[in-house]
Amino acid sequence: MGALAAAVSTMRLLGEYRPSRVLFLGTCGAYDDRLALDDCLAATEVLALSLDELEGRSYRPAIETTRWMADWSLPFPGHCVAVPPAITQTAEGALHFALRASAEHLELAGVFAACKEAQIPVAAALVVANRVGPSAHKEWQASHAGASRRLVAALREHGIFA
Repeated sequence: MGALAAAVSTMRLLGEYRPSRVLFLGTCGAYDDRLALDDCLAATEVLALSLDELEGRSYRPAIETTRWMADWSLPFPGHCVAVPPAITQTAEGALHFALRASAEHLELAGVFAACKEAQIPVAAALVVANRVGPSAHKEWQASHAGASRRLVAALREHGIFA
């Protein structure tokens, strides 16, 4: 869980399997009405970002990479995905992030960073399993399995999976 663990695991798996490219699949939370529950999306841009940064209480050194682009297109609407250091629990926090991204996912920056470092093309298909905010965890628990099946079915419909 989290971007750092995802980066470490991804680097290990890239070394072990040496894939020609990586397609990450997962669930995400929507910040606002641009995305509905069960919507499938392609992460075209991934941003490592925190509420403290957005609200001016902290900043990152200019040399740090905080933005990654997908390397190929998927048959879903493209959206920017924010990767905060922790789950956003407030409606106010979701509004702040919504100014920069459509969805939240906790691991995607680590996966993209590892793939970019290894020079392996990467893309991500996500499905909305919850709204970001106070009831997100309960909503995710109730819907993530069905949403995940929806994503796999949508990828099959587009010929991504046999």
